[in-house]
Amino acid sequence: MISLKSITSRLTLFFATASTFVLLVVGLLIGTLVQSHFEEQDLMEINGKLKLVRHVLAKVHTPADLITVPQHLTDALIGHPDLSVAVIGPDHRVLFTTSNTTFATHLLKQARSPDTKLVMWEQGGEIYRGLSATATTGIAGLPPTTVALAINIEHHRTFMKVFHHNLWLAIAAGILLTIVLGWFSARRGLTPVRKMAEVAKGISANHLSDRLSSSTVPTELVNLVIAFNEMLTRLESSFHRLSDFSSDLAHELRTPISNLMTQTQVALSKERSADEYREVLYSNLEEYERLARMIADMLFLAKADNGLIIPSSEVVDLATEVRELFGFYEAIADEQGVNLVLAGEGTVKGDKLMLRRALSNLLSNAIRHTVRGRSVKVLIDQSKPKETSLAIENFGETIGKEYLPRLFDRFYRVDPSRQKVSDGAGLGLGLAITKSIIEAHQGKIQVLSLNGSTRFEITIPNG
Repeated sequence: MISLKSITSRLTLFFATASTFVLLVVGLLIGTLVQSHFEEQDLMEINGKLKLVRHVLAKVHTPADLITVPQHLTDALIGHPDLSVAVIGPDHRVLFTTSNTTFATHLLKQARSPDTKLVMWEQGGEIYRGLSATATTGIAGLPPTTVALAINIEHHRTFMKVFHHNLWLAIAAGILLTIVLGWFSARRGLTPVRKMAEVAKGISANHLSDRLSSSTVPTELVNLVIAFNEMLTRLESSFHRLSDFSSDLAHELRTPISNLMTQTQVALSKERSADEYREVLYSNLEEYERLARMIADMLFLAKADNGLIIPSSEVVDLATEVRELFGFYEAIADEQGVNLVLAGEGTVKGDKLMLRRALSNLLSNAIRHTVRGRSVKVLIDQSKPKETSLAIENFGETIGKEYLPRLFDRFYRVDPSRQKVSDGAGLGLGLAITKSIIEAHQGKIQVLSLNGSTRFEITIPNG
């Protein structure tokens, strides 16, 4: 039994069903047309002979002329062995009959007009078709005679039996042929799908660069091929990011763990005083804190990747949050000779703590990369009715265009040799966390860097 789980089998079944229906309808139509043709042919022959009989009877002008009618009709009907003709007078006297006369009883009891449908009956194991009609003579005052005509159509029935037998054999062969051709066509047409399956089977971590060619597939599959290739591109990009992330994570964890191991080994190498052990523990505590921050940040990003960050909805005054952050970073900014400038007002609905963390990451990053004597500017704009924008701009080294798309990647640093600092941004996770927070608020963040000015722009919907 054919499994209908196969697309080839389904297409073959649908094609065979449709073809079978069409062939059966065509077969019935052909049989009906042939049968109608024989009926019309018999009617034309009978009507032709009826006209001949009427013509002969119309030439009879006296009773004595009736005697010559049989001879005239016999001469006129010669060569028609399958035709039976009878002429019945008004007094029910038989004026003429052919030697092979065979009529149905009801055909002789009533006269029929020539346009009446033919009557068909079976008699003596053979099939006949005939009609009866009236015919007038040239004798004045003589009622019309009855003419009955019949034709043996047994040869038609024999032909139709053979014809139907051959026709249905041809239809059966046609159905089988359409099934075979349908299966072959469906299988051939699904070749691009099988090629896609082969490519999919060959995809692995080491073969993510394989792609399908859209120029070799039917039009109906072009969109599927494009979507499949785009999916492979996304998978390849995600895998590379994951691979880079794993490598960077291992590198970031190796340093504090190596420091902990080294300091612990040195502390255990000989007897030390309580103060010396306390100093080692304080040093280890700093590394533990750094590891804790890194793990917390990674958990936060993991939740963001899986859509598990659901910010609360409260009115957040951005200007107030920025001023409080200015107070927190004021000492660091003064030490580096950087001025903090705020312009504009605006409120949004969101999670206050999460938004403060995002702004803190951007602000600390801006202060750290601003040259002495310049300012970090925070510009808030709520002129648009449906969104509020906030920009943090600092002046320092221009970031190359090739680095801008990766600034929000985890553990990515434009300058890998820069000194570690104590905040999340120093771990290479600050901008990634910031982007996750903004996107959790249905907002957008982008960065521009030109002529020594680097500008992070945030847009958050008001509602």
